[in-house]
Amino acid sequence: MKEQIIACIDGSSISTAVCDSAVWASQVLGAPLKFLHVLEKNQTQPSGDLSGSIGLGSREHLLKELTILDEQRKKLAIEHGKHILEDAKTRAQSQGVAEVLTEQRHGQLINAILEAEAMLFVIGRHGSDHESQVDAIGSQIENVVRSIKTPVLMATGRFTKPANYMLAYDGSETAENTLNRIAKSPLLKTLPGHLVMVGNNSSDNKDKLEAATKVLRDKGHTVTSHLLANDNVVAALTEFQALNRIEFKVMGAYGHSRIREFFVGSNTTKMIATSTVPILILR
Repeated sequence: MKEQIIACIDGSSISTAVCDSAVWASQVLGAPLKFLHVLEKNQTQPSGDLSGSIGLGSREHLLKELTILDEQRKKLAIEHGKHILEDAKTRAQSQGVAEVLTEQRHGQLINAILEAEAMLFVIGRHGSDHESQVDAIGSQIENVVRSIKTPVLMATGRFTKPANYMLAYDGSETAENTLNRIAKSPLLKTLPGHLVMVGNNSSDNKDKLEAATKVLRDKGHTVTSHLLANDNVVAALTEFQALNRIEFKVMGAYGHSRIREFFVGSNTTKMIATSTVPILILR
């Protein structure tokens, strides 16, 4: 089922934000919602053959106890995952989502995502592997974004329905692709948007920005364009977000332009890590 939204949850503190972000997207897009919980191998696999370990070879009762503990750990992980899914389903239904599915899988998150069909994936900025680091980025985030062409909505903290959005634009092929996809999607159509270009005040930049603004407006979007004269893309976008109280950001990932450095460099990592608003990433 391609026309569905898949939210990846693992029971970490950000799972609630992932759930609520997915509920919002599901309701705006009128799409069914599926919660996916993936049990990684280290959560379910036994500790391995310990018969060769020093001091254990002649103590069969210890080996048996360790095997029993491994099996119990595996069963508990599976049961815990089922409860996580059930809680998310209940939360989504209580917010008015009629069609909610759940799925538990074993293996790697990236493989589960690559094999799934969806119009949008919703993930948390970090999972249980970075639970104690509030502003950290999960180890699998970049891998997921680089590997799929499906839009990814990244939850960064407590979710509230956004009242506006910001789209960074530079006239590149990546930016044009992002612009056209946003223009055609109903996800942000009812929200006032800010199309932001960072660069010199040249006639070429003005023309590109004007044409881009027209693309959005022709599709029914209410959008205001901004050309910011600044050599530092990150600083300009960060300042603009703060001054205009932006509640939702849209990023085109891995292009070939000045923005590309912003999206793949350490500055991007810092901006995503410290963001307090949801981020829609399109590749």
